[in-house]
Amino acid sequence: MMLKNFAAALALSALALTACSSDGAAASSGSAETPATTIALTVTSSNGAHDFTVETAKTEAEQQRGLMFRTGIAPNAGMLFAPYPPNGGGPKEASFWMKNTPSPLDIIFIRADGTIATIAENTVPFSETPIPSGEPVAAVLEINGGRSAELGIAEGDKVTWAGHGK
Repeated sequence: MMLKNFAAALALSALALTACSSDGAAASSGSAETPATTIALTVTSSNGAHDFTVETAKTEAEQQRGLMFRTGIAPNAGMLFAPYPPNGGGPKEASFWMKNTPSPLDIIFIRADGTIATIAENTVPFSETPIPSGEPVAAVLEINGGRSAELGIAEGDKVTWAGHGK
């Protein structure tokens, strides 16, 4: 019985170490096995176009991990959660949190027509408080905290990326 418990504990330890190492790798390059897919994304606001190069989070696992454990996000980088939700069914209300996320983010909730519904600016690192979209959305964009205000990005602005709204 003790050997069986030891084997189970060893297996759980190995699983925990694997999870930590893949999250740690994600902090610098997206994933140890596969480089993150990046795409060009543009937010068109009243003061012009703002171009970003963002990673895409398309699967449920990618969307759950998001930008957790990330630091040093480039000024015109971020992550696009599209489609949201990943399992289809059309736009739905979203709720994000900052658990395990050390950097403040602007979370931009995007309607199906590509317009910005709401922006949660400078979200609190490591907070587990839900951040709701307030209405059904089809995508979510995370960028550095404060970047939306710095660039003049606002609700109603248009977001486009390859395969959506161009």
